[in-house]
Amino acid sequence: MDLTSTVELNNGVRIPRLGLGVFRAGDSTRDAVRWALEAGYRHIDTATIYGNEADVGAALRDSGVPRDDVFVTTKLWNGDQGFDSARAAFDRSLEALGLDHVDLWLMHWPVPQTRLEAWRAMEAVYASGRARAIGVSNFAPRHLDELMAQAQVTPAVNQIELHPFGQQRAAVERSRALGLIVEAYSPLTKGRRLDDPTLAAIAAEVGRTPAQVLLRWGLQRDFVVLAKSANPKRIRENAAVFDFTLGDAHMARLDALEEGLHTAWDPTDAP
Repeated sequence: MDLTSTVELNNGVRIPRLGLGVFRAGDSTRDAVRWALEAGYRHIDTATIYGNEADVGAALRDSGVPRDDVFVTTKLWNGDQGFDSARAAFDRSLEALGLDHVDLWLMHWPVPQTRLEAWRAMEAVYASGRARAIGVSNFAPRHLDELMAQAQVTPAVNQIELHPFGQQRAAVERSRALGLIVEAYSPLTKGRRLDDPTLAAIAAEVGRTPAQVLLRWGLQRDFVVLAKSANPKRIRENAAVFDFTLGDAHMARLDALEEGLHTAWDPTDAP
């Protein structure tokens, strides 16, 4: 694996294994995307609710990197999850990004009463070719099963919070059983566990930072990993995770850190 490594989605589209997340990047979004593209990233993950789609698109255009070389994801926000409203929201996202298509469009959360209608709209957008793939985010196993009972198009991705401290094993297992690629967001626990003693010890043993160990854990668990940073040094550091390997004993010690941690809302019991 290296920074250009990809994995194939269930419709044949390929997605880079490591991406830059821009949640709460704010005024730094354009610089963060530019630095990431300069460092070799080819996967950028944004969302309507982040309010920075326009900056992502501008940074991409300014970079000089060919559009087809960069995998761009955005997401449908909760309040737009009707059939007509979802399609209108997608149009607004494309306009903000300044693109004629996105590579992946995700339903951000499983909103009761509206998520199935939203998925129908997403299937229509997918059929139009303006989204090369569609998927979901924060879906627990029963949300996936409900969707699959009515979906005409199988989601390509389930993007969920994942790190050794919160492994969501049931959601990972069900996603994979249904043929979805699992994407890991907040792989660095939003900094909340970077000083964990076990993590620090493993980082020392392999000569890496705790953040690099967490990212490498996700890659070795075969997740697509999204690392958020607006710091050029950290962006480069987060990319330097392909030239070392965690051994089986290291992975087992990291797996044992499971504590059910969620740094965002836990959708497991959502109706």
